[in-house]
Amino acid sequence: MTGNAHPLLVVRDLCVSFPARGRMIPIVEHVSFTLHEAEILGLVGESGSGKSVTVMALMGLIDMPGVQVSGSARFRGRELVGMPQKHLRQLRGRDIAMIFQDPMTAFTPVYTIGWQIDEQIRAHERVSRRQARARTIRLLGDMGVPDPERTAQRYPHQLSGGLRQRAMIAMALSCNPTLLIADEPTTALDVTVQAQILDLIRSLRATHGSSVLLITHDMGVVAQTCDTTLVLYSGRVAETGPTADVFSAPGHPYTAALLASIPPLYG
Repeated sequence: MTGNAHPLLVVRDLCVSFPARGRMIPIVEHVSFTLHEAEILGLVGESGSGKSVTVMALMGLIDMPGVQVSGSARFRGRELVGMPQKHLRQLRGRDIAMIFQDPMTAFTPVYTIGWQIDEQIRAHERVSRRQARARTIRLLGDMGVPDPERTAQRYPHQLSGGLRQRAMIAMALSCNPTLLIADEPTTALDVTVQAQILDLIRSLRATHGSSVLLITHDMGVVAQTCDTTLVLYSGRVAETGPTADVFSAPGHPYTAALLASIPPLYG
């Protein structure tokens, strides 16, 4: 992150509560953070800590009846909390894109990979089908997908997990978003593919100028990738700061426990 970077996303006191058994259950409580331009921020915590709920609330993707979302999330000065879905749809995909945790379920199974990427491009930009397909093939090639023209004609179930993840990243980058949210992008991938996906994410800042909000439970991934680390514990911020500082001198016992969970390099 450059020293003169400006805030891109400013979140203050974000709270999310779900209805259950006649009362509201808080899942995310008073979460605050700032993501700067050209910064990679790691949102880390164990399963159930509220990571995905936090970003789904920011994206306006929680549509369960009765859910209450409060607080503020300002993207380039525009308030996301309470923004009408019509305006959110204009932002999603174009300005804010998301790599979902499971590309197998995030892609529609009855359409080819290429059709789905083409559709996103044409939904946000005035381009022809031929222009959209040419960009789709180029993006798949940039993501290291072999024979991208042929891959674009395949359905999600016909691709390996690693190729589906690359296709999902290509789709997320198709409109050159300012902010990329990556929700557990390396889950269930073998270590070689994990390393390749992390290399792609690290290169986004240089090639696309994107900021990245990386969600993970893997502190090793955070150490390799993120400028800043925010630790969530039971829906609350336990600790936040530059990644080097958080790793060298954790200020919260939960952070220390997460760091202790990283297997040692040598026995």
